[in-house]
Amino acid sequence: MVECINRDDEQIRFIQITDPHLFKETTGELLGINTYNSFRQVVNEIRQSGTDYQFVLATGDLVQDSSEDGYLNFCHIIHPLRKPVYWIPGNHDFQPVMQKVFAQQSYIHADKHLLLEDKWQVLLLDSQVYGVPHGELSQYQLDWLDEKLQEYQERYSLIVLHHHLLSTNSSWLDQHNLRNAHELLHILQKYENVRGILHGHIHQQVDAQWNGYQLMCTPATGVQFKPDNNVFTLDTLQPAWREITLMPDGAIETQVHRIQQAEFLPNMHELGY
Repeated sequence: MVECINRDDEQIRFIQITDPHLFKETTGELLGINTYNSFRQVVNEIRQSGTDYQFVLATGDLVQDSSEDGYLNFCHIIHPLRKPVYWIPGNHDFQPVMQKVFAQQSYIHADKHLLLEDKWQVLLLDSQVYGVPHGELSQYQLDWLDEKLQEYQERYSLIVLHHHLLSTNSSWLDQHNLRNAHELLHILQKYENVRGILHGHIHQQVDAQWNGYQLMCTPATGVQFKPDNNVFTLDTLQPAWREITLMPDGAIETQVHRIQQAEFLPNMHELGY
């Protein structure tokens, strides 16, 4: 558990980055995009934006090839932000290596329960089912979530995970969703303090409602998937990050920012990965 109390206005502002899909080699490409360069460009533009924020959430699929060097590349790129980084795994991540590398970095933290100011908590869930693309929350994860929502009912809550809950209207992608979203919903509906759900995984922007909860998905820092397509389809939209502000009255203000100073285009002839 981490407590953060360091702003006079009680607003909590942070950055979400997701799905870099880095490789051992800095020349590695995913679907025609050099993911090292695209992620580095996102971080550079975050730095240049002048945004005042407290920490970074990295919401999975940080490395594509399970390599130690891939995670070291993540550390190398993210370090210039000079902010605490909290992380969750995605379906492509190899947690033994991930944990080993991140434990050696003083600014990257494994904490999954963040108590922020007097009003908010952020709960980071592990939805990985190792070796398969879809997600599922284990009974341990569900019980832990239930426990924290019960214990801190006086705090507004933001739930963070990797996999998606809401249909993308793309059958090829929706088969890789969170398989037990109904069990998650059953727990959330027991409490009145849940204000939003944040995830990655689908490489596209979503700002919507899911069963009355504010639902946010952030585009990848590399290749983008085009929504509303039943067959695998790439998009030419640019890499992005999300800025989120948790307000003291329980509101969530958020904006997605796409890079402006470079252009990364995928190989549109790719049929999958």
